[in-house]
Amino acid sequence: MAESSVPSSRRRTLLAGAGAACAATLAGCARYNSNNGINAAPSAASSSAPAGSGTGAAPASSAGPAVLTTTSQVPVGGGEILTGQKIVVTQPQAGTFKAFSAVCTHQGCIVGTVSGGTINCPCHGSKFAIATGAVVNGPAARPLPPVSIEVQGTSIVQA
Repeated sequence: MAESSVPSSRRRTLLAGAGAACAATLAGCARYNSNNGINAAPSAASSSAPAGSGTGAAPASSAGPAVLTTTSQVPVGGGEILTGQKIVVTQPQAGTFKAFSAVCTHQGCIVGTVSGGTINCPCHGSKFAIATGAVVNGPAARPLPPVSIEVQGTSIVQA
């Protein structure tokens, strides 16, 4: 049997480096999706247009919870994607508001649009029902996790 042309110490160094790179990658994935990818920090909001093109939520008052959006910003049969908070707020029927994580359960992309009764992920085509967050079209296999909200007058706040 012929000996390898790579010295044993060099082989160990290469394997150790590859192992460290894998560990770092896995640690990064775990941190990204902690808390279901939901970050309650206030940020700009977007409409049912592609994520990031929004109008912004009303500022929070010091007396109550932060306002995510207003009822007039969420169209009936559609929704508003709040990219900073990683939340999508929908209005499946007039006067009924729902909220879900905007992080796709397939591979962690932020959903991009709400149209045709579904919340749509631009990465691999997953679609979720605006009323329940249930998977309508894969490859995602799990629904979007719900987020608790309350309607206070015309404001929608995280509960």
